Amino acid sequence: MLSSVCVSSFRGRKGGSKSCAKACASADMTCPSDSERIVINCGGVRHETYRSTLRTLPGTRLSWLTEPDACSNFDYDPKSDEFFFDRHPSTFAFILNYYRTGKLHCPGDVCGPLFEEELAFWGIDETDVEACCWMNYRQHRDAEEALDSFETPEPDAPEDEAAALAGGGGGGGADGDLKRLCLHEDGGKPSWWSVWQPRVWALFEDPYSSKYARVSDGSPQTCGARFTLTACN
Repeated sequence: MLSSVCVSSFRGRKGGSKSCAKACASADMTCPSDSERIVINCGGVRHETYRSTLRTLPGTRLSWLTEPDACSNFDYDPKSDEFFFDRHPSTFAFILNYYRTGKLHCPGDVCGPLFEEELAFWGIDETDVEACCWMNYRQHRDAEEALDSFETPEPDAPEDEAAALAGGGGGGGADGDLKRLCLHEDGGKPSWWSVWQPRVWALFEDPYSSKYARVSDGSPQTCGARFTLTACN
């Protein structure tokens, strides 16, 4: 677009001049242009933003698009003037919005592990997720950790206790087994049951003692287990 100075100068001259053309060209160079804008095609969805927006998070993959050699380092199409990434398109909208607003939110229709992979690809720390979305982001991982904790093997009984359980004294039959589990040994050392008894009782009696107690509290299996432990006392 010609500036008003160039237009008036052009009208005052016959046929124009080269000096006016040079002045107009220099005026156009100082005007805002579309070179500051950048187009990113993510999974077939085109997103347009400013290069200055991508520079707000240095060291991330999108910030590298603003470097001079970005066209040779990434999948760049000169015809459409856009960068292409074969990634999840809907989650990228949340990634790009983080650059614009400074707040990282999670999509509600995407599981946490998928969004975690996208954050790792774009070079964004997961701890930047906003508090309002943190529970939704972590719930799948927390469930996996809880299941893994239930599958951990129980600690082995001490060797002397194992020998006693194998029939090394204290009576035979069910009465002898009950004594070996619930009473102290003659040497004064606590038995396996006396060591674990406080923890087991806390598991069923105090629903806030651990995460296992919160899971087991109030279930029908809990009542049966509590009756068995009471009979063993």
